[in-house]
Amino acid sequence: MRILLIEDDTKTSDYIAKGFSEAGHVCDVVGDGRDGLFQAQREAYDVIVVDRMLPGLDGLAIVRSLRAAKVGTSALFLTSIGGVDDRVEGLEAGGDDYLTKPFAFSELLARVNALGRRPPVQEQRTVLKVADLELDLIRREARRAGQPIELQPREFTLLEVLMRGEGRVITKTMLLERVWDFHFDPKTSVVETHISRLRAKVDKPFQVQLLHTVRNTGYSLHAPR
Repeated sequence: MRILLIEDDTKTSDYIAKGFSEAGHVCDVVGDGRDGLFQAQREAYDVIVVDRMLPGLDGLAIVRSLRAAKVGTSALFLTSIGGVDDRVEGLEAGGDDYLTKPFAFSELLARVNALGRRPPVQEQRTVLKVADLELDLIRREARRAGQPIELQPREFTLLEVLMRGEGRVITKTMLLERVWDFHFDPKTSVVETHISRLRAKVDKPFQVQLLHTVRNTGYSLHAPR
């Protein structure tokens, strides 16, 4: 594989690059964040290994910029920042794996090899479709059967989460986290209220119901079965 290592500590980068080379991989090393982003966009790599704390541009910004530019190369964060929230932040920024320092090279190599075996990432869809319902993520527009649907910002986000999980049950807890950024139960009916409003706009004017309540569990959006 061809690997890009973005790491500003020369002892660490030399150690890793030597290990990758001995394993039969080609490893390019960049010590600056901005240079690393440029290199990742200019050349084709199988895996990118990136530190979070870098001069010029931090690792999170690098991966976010790559994903925004539709660069789907697998990215592994290798960093001393290892809290649960930090790992979540890295994965949500577009990282595919997260390994904290100090680390065993054998584990790093195994994780990189696993990422290299993954199929290429497809370009993320900008228009979601379920039956005759469409959600344009760029224009922020919703249509069903060709008819425009006016949605409030929170309703739009709620519908996006449900459409991305087409056919799966999305629990109330998941919706509270993804739509309202609540990591606790606020003891309110905010989810039920917004689901009711969304159903009135997406389902009631049409003959076929797409948004379904799963008793005591959550909600599911799917075409008739």
